Amino acid sequence: METTTLPTEPYLVPVTPVAPTPLPEIIEALRTISPLNGLTEEEYGWLASHGSERISDSDALVFNEGEPATHLVFILRGEIHVRRRHSGPMALFIGRAGQMTGKLPFSRMKTYGGDGYTIGPTWILDIHESLFPEMLAAVPSMAQRCVSVLLDRVREVTRMEQQAEKLAALGKLAGNLSHELNNPASAAQRSAASLFGELRRYGDQKYRLGSLCLKAEQSAVYKSWLIRTRSKMAEFSNVVNASQNPLAAADREEQLTAWLTAHGVAEPWEIAPSLSETRLTIEQLDDLASHASPELLPIAVSTFATSLRVERMTEAIIDSTVRIFDLISAIKDYSYMDQAPIQDIDLAQSLETTLAMFASRLQGVAIERDFDPSLPAISAYGSELSQVWTALIENAIDAMHASGIPGVLRLRTTLTGSMAYVEVWDNGPGVDPAIQSRIFEPFFTTKAPGHGLGLGLDTAQRIVSRHSGFLTVESRPGATCFQVRIPLDQAQAY
Repeated sequence: METTTLPTEPYLVPVTPVAPTPLPEIIEALRTISPLNGLTEEEYGWLASHGSERISDSDALVFNEGEPATHLVFILRGEIHVRRRHSGPMALFIGRAGQMTGKLPFSRMKTYGGDGYTIGPTWILDIHESLFPEMLAAVPSMAQRCVSVLLDRVREVTRMEQQAEKLAALGKLAGNLSHELNNPASAAQRSAASLFGELRRYGDQKYRLGSLCLKAEQSAVYKSWLIRTRSKMAEFSNVVNASQNPLAAADREEQLTAWLTAHGVAEPWEIAPSLSETRLTIEQLDDLASHASPELLPIAVSTFATSLRVERMTEAIIDSTVRIFDLISAIKDYSYMDQAPIQDIDLAQSLETTLAMFASRLQGVAIERDFDPSLPAISAYGSELSQVWTALIENAIDAMHASGIPGVLRLRTTLTGSMAYVEVWDNGPGVDPAIQSRIFEPFFTTKAPGHGLGLGLDTAQRIVSRHSGFLTVESRPGATCFQVRIPLDQAQAY
């Protein structure tokens, strides 16, 4: 089918058939539009004769985001995908052959919410809004048909926006979790790789120690020293010490290197660092030197130092894997995996689990906790409450980072009458009073394009309302508080 350009219609692809399609063919195509099922032949004829045909090839721009919407559109062939410019490749809306879309009678739609692109060869018929009164008079049932399409479209667009919000939240959660898992996994990998070489070295040194064919008295001296030294070191195993002063650590390592060199221990520069990280003293080394023979001393010290390194690497692997399992446990608690839809929720623990998901983004933020120990568990949808805490804490983090000052995040739970109160405070710049009444509206956001869809607080409010609760906000510069109130009594909540 030949085409030509129509520069007078800037909102559509500027192509139209050179020769209009015969009216019977247009009517036959209109019969494929599901919302029009049941129209009379005359009504189909009115739509076909008053509509304007447009055709296009694939990947053609049909309309621009923000452009005035002035036409009702029947898609007779092909598809139209609508995408927002700052929301990635996911389509906000997909119009397929057999659908009625565009601006409908009774719609408050003023502009297009995204850019419309054709997928494959497309043939559409559109009716200008100036013809809507005449159309409703000629086809009276169009009023009900258009209202039904409007309701379906609102539900579909809302569902897709919510899905996009969930995917965005999941992406952030995955990023936080991968960052948190990377540190212990890397530490375990490094320790395991080094442990292989240390175990081989430890085996060689044990072989050298055995090759000395020590007498019973010499073996007893060495074993006795090991028992005394490890017992003394164990006394400090549960003591938490501040980081050692770098200069003091360098001095201690230098002293140990000098002692090892003086007593003929091979490779003292490798042994001294591992010994300096322990509470082994020069006096304890002198004690071994005073009882061990000259040929035993170097091998005994080297073997002992290697065993300490092996133990430290093993501890690092254990600590790292414990951290990984803690994170996995936290994500299971966060999502309430493998649990019933309604659980008895410890609000303090639920908040702590959500905080664990944001650990990588909370660097430099002081966290204050004020949890009421008398607050009992509440019956609620655990995974949904996690979404509430996620939305509130994430907004607080974004606000604090935007302020450029040291952040303070305060979480508070308390019991007031028969209501459980949860408060999320931050010291960000606050919410502008001019928009404070709008922040719970769906799709309203103050974030830069592509950084939020404006559904976080709307979703949080709907979840809290589902629990027969309330979500409110008080804000001023340096102090913003979101307060969640949920009834304790399950009969009141459901």
